[in-house]
Amino acid sequence: MTRRHQRLDFCIVSALMILTAAACAARADTDESPAVPANSAASNLPQAITAGGTIISLELALTPEEIGQGLMYRPHLAENSGMLFLFRQERVPSFWMKDTMIPLDLLFLDGQGVILEISENAQPCALEPCPQYIPTHAAWAVLEVNAGFAARHGLAAGDTLAFVNVPGYPRE
Repeated sequence: MTRRHQRLDFCIVSALMILTAAACAARADTDESPAVPANSAASNLPQAITAGGTIISLELALTPEEIGQGLMYRPHLAENSGMLFLFRQERVPSFWMKDTMIPLDLLFLDGQGVILEISENAQPCALEPCPQYIPTHAAWAVLEVNAGFAARHGLAAGDTLAFVNVPGYPRE
């Protein structure tokens, strides 16, 4: 499948999701109550959406302290969840798995949510020296998800993720 077809598929999936959301909002005006009320906290949570329609619930790492802490010391990451590291400027980030307890896939992203590179199955590291995961391209963001997520969902460099309720991202 060409990148053009992948982007077209992504646009179609995005349009279907918008239509579905509009239909759910219209049903909220009837006596039926939606599964997630439009004014609930869940509807305002940050999310990433793959071209295939998989929704990833996000935690955001925005400050230097949050970026430094990342997913360290966590014994579990829920399925279809991840941490999005957002940088104030484009840079070549360096990630390691020191004191991280679960294997992860790292998706390095440009300012529009396009995957630049993927480091798959980065393993936990208890003792230094730990391997470093450094992309060959500058990135605006990095998304960490459970190891194997990228392969299970057919994600590759050049694919685009959509983002919802992530302030300032994608970048204008």
